[in-house]
Amino acid sequence: MDPAAIVNVALAGLLTGLVYGLMALGLSVIFGVVRVVNFAHGEMMTIAMYATVVLFTALRLDPFLAVLPVAAAFFVFGYLLQRGLINPFITRPEHSQFMLLVAVALIMINALLMIFGPDARSVQLDYLLEPVELGPLLADRGKLAAAAVACVTAAALFAFFRFARTGKAIRACADNHLGALVIGLNVKRLYALTFGLGAACVAVAGCMMILLVDVTPTLGPAYTLLAFVIVIVGGLGSMSGALAGGVLIGVSEALAGLFFAPSAKSMASFAALILVLLLRPQGLFGKRA
Repeated sequence: MDPAAIVNVALAGLLTGLVYGLMALGLSVIFGVVRVVNFAHGEMMTIAMYATVVLFTALRLDPFLAVLPVAAAFFVFGYLLQRGLINPFITRPEHSQFMLLVAVALIMINALLMIFGPDARSVQLDYLLEPVELGPLLADRGKLAAAAVACVTAAALFAFFRFARTGKAIRACADNHLGALVIGLNVKRLYALTFGLGAACVAVAGCMMILLVDVTPTLGPAYTLLAFVIVIVGGLGSMSGALAGGVLIGVSEALAGLFFAPSAKSMASFAALILVLLLRPQGLFGKRA
């Protein structure tokens, strides 16, 4: 097999993996701080994809411009969802949290089916059709642009948690919940902000994902499962691990599609998951308990 073709496929997988990583980053941030597993994560991304389609169809708004209003709307949605619905379940048993968020996911799926029907929707941008030549490599322009947006968003989130006062307060809540309460931090508000940030991340990922795949109302559960695979591979609660896990899964899926069959992508993802769990149970960037 032509080595250049293999490298091109791996590059395409890397670019897709960066978008995967941004999607999983939102899940990792929420779990790392709030300690709640968002089982509606993929469904939220599906809604963001539909929002991008609606803005493009109705207003001819480019998906790269739609990122800002969609992310802002999802931040508010995530904040209110955490503050009004999820917060009372923080201290309840994990199975109660699980049932709550599964119920939210099912409501989202059925609402999308009622509004948009079962047909697939997509966004086609003419200026993204031509590939980009990177020396001997050929990169899909849409994937390259989507990966760039994912990298910029991830860098902004990393900078927020490292340098912003509110970001440092959120990290303090994640490190020591009781200590944060003792020194007077408004933990409930910080939890809601964290959930809003996680929702904004998945919204940006959704705006970019619509450039890569068509969207249907039932797409959410598959991406929720994929996000779980990525955060487990990268290490639960690790932001850098989410990005690394996304790249690993993206490249492994692309190479499996090349060497075996397109239907082998899921097989490659779970094979990578099993391999990481065998060799490093805490994940690539996770810490031992």
